[in-house]
Amino acid sequence: MGKKSRVKTQKWGTGPTAVANPKEMLNLVSELLQKCSGAAPPPGQEWAEYVQIRSLVEKIRKKQKGLSVVFDGMREEHFPELMAWAAENGASCEGFEICNFAEQGYGLKATRDIKAEELFLWIPRKMLLTVESAKNSVLGSLYSQDRILQAMGNVTLALHLLCERSNPSSFWLPYIKSLPSEYDTPLYYEEEEVRCLQATQAIQDVFSQYKNTARQYAYFFKVIQTHPAASKLPFKESFTFDDYRWAVSSVMTRQNQIPTEDGSRVTLALIPLWDMCNHTNGLITTGYNLEDDRCECVALMDYKKDEQIYIFYGTRSNAEFVIHNGFFYEANAHDRVKIKLGVSKSERLYAMKAEVLARAGIPASSMFALHGADPPMSAQLLAFLRVFCMTEEELKDYLVGEQAMNNILSLGNVELPVSWENEIKLWTFLETRASLLLKTYSSTTESDQALLEQPGLSFHTRVAVQLRLAEKQILEGAVGSGRAQREHFRKLLEEEAPLPRRQEAGDPDGQLPLVLRELEEANDATLGPGDAGDAADALLLNGGVAMEIGNGVPHKGGPGVERTGDGVEENSQ
Repeated sequence: MGKKSRVKTQKWGTGPTAVANPKEMLNLVSELLQKCSGAAPPPGQEWAEYVQIRSLVEKIRKKQKGLSVVFDGMREEHFPELMAWAAENGASCEGFEICNFAEQGYGLKATRDIKAEELFLWIPRKMLLTVESAKNSVLGSLYSQDRILQAMGNVTLALHLLCERSNPSSFWLPYIKSLPSEYDTPLYYEEEEVRCLQATQAIQDVFSQYKNTARQYAYFFKVIQTHPAASKLPFKESFTFDDYRWAVSSVMTRQNQIPTEDGSRVTLALIPLWDMCNHTNGLITTGYNLEDDRCECVALMDYKKDEQIYIFYGTRSNAEFVIHNGFFYEANAHDRVKIKLGVSKSERLYAMKAEVLARAGIPASSMFALHGADPPMSAQLLAFLRVFCMTEEELKDYLVGEQAMNNILSLGNVELPVSWENEIKLWTFLETRASLLLKTYSSTTESDQALLEQPGLSFHTRVAVQLRLAEKQILEGAVGSGRAQREHFRKLLEEEAPLPRRQEAGDPDGQLPLVLRELEEANDATLGPGDAGDAADALLLNGGVAMEIGNGVPHKGGPGVERTGDGVEENSQ
């Protein structure tokens, strides 16, 4: 996998070269666990908490320097071994090769012409690292007794990966040696680079990601040192924060949901070789073939010999790509800015508005999204804002009478406004709300553009600036669209233009089927390395399960095959 793991291929060390005082280390880890397990900080204090946690982590990292057991050699030196191992174990290895694509990092290059929808890559189950294989490994004893591992498959995969990395005879060693030695997820950002993400939609998730990872590390450090079931873990004497950060990032950028062998449920997996594919816009073209018990991928488009082969990771925003995959995708057709809206319970018309929204399948308070397209809102957001801005008389038309349900079905139809006044109100509201969100950024669009032109920016700083610039451009587009639409409907009102007429409910021409819940707004769930996504976007192979790369974990806050990339979200701790 390339962009999301753009790494400098460094020469890894050969083993422990330092010794940390066990008592001193245990005290530091206990302090870290306590700090990460307390109540959430008051609003505005999140940065201060992040800095405090980071300071403790850096003390631990300094004490552990040189303790990790890693591999000699450059990453690319292990690719021939990976390809040979894959071929020996039944994977397809013809028609492509691993290649370095500069800024995109390593990816797959076609060695012959490949037609769109041609099956060119398959990986059998026995090559996959899964939660199921973890249960049957040296980790199994601890898994059977630890509720955190049982509740969090992503954490299980991370520790499973570390166990196999520490085992010189591991079946998966050719795959593990081919993984990056470090990643570009925010877990690897310097403090000043994280500061560049302040005010972006990513920052709260970045704080949570770091805090959750630090808490998990501290918890498992103590478990590994004290629990009898952990006594035989091969990394028991060298479990460093850097090890765990690496394993979490490996899982976060690569994990996927696949069906279990009997097809009765899903499990998390790392899929060797396939996870080398980089992302482009498109549709999910990977699935799991239960009959042949293998992951299968067909070509997203026609590829000529020597062209890079891409897959689609899913409908993720750039904030999600930065947090979970470690890259910014400039041509992202699904980029968006979240906006939380709700009807105040103290409002006089709350009950009526909540009822209309409920009939439309929309919560009275929810997270919506503004897009870069024009108009910048989905059918769901348009429907919500129309109800939000309705008068009492307008609400009655959607609650009583023969046409009430027909009216509700048209709430998300841009061509069927409630009234000209209602349209003016909702577009004015959108313009105002987007303008207020823009004011939360400390930099301007122009200053960010100028900064990106400066030489010498670190990769992480560049990604952070690109993200906040993209968010501002989406908001600026919403402001402009709101202003233009407001003036358009004001003109129609002044001209006393007639409203478009709704057809009778029985007239099929008047019924425009509307999906008010869009994928990215319902769960922000998608498929690709790191994810498990929505089958609606996926190509199902042989009646199997569609997949995305990099995700695979139900978003806490749920995952084709798609990369899920949510490696450190927690259900409990």
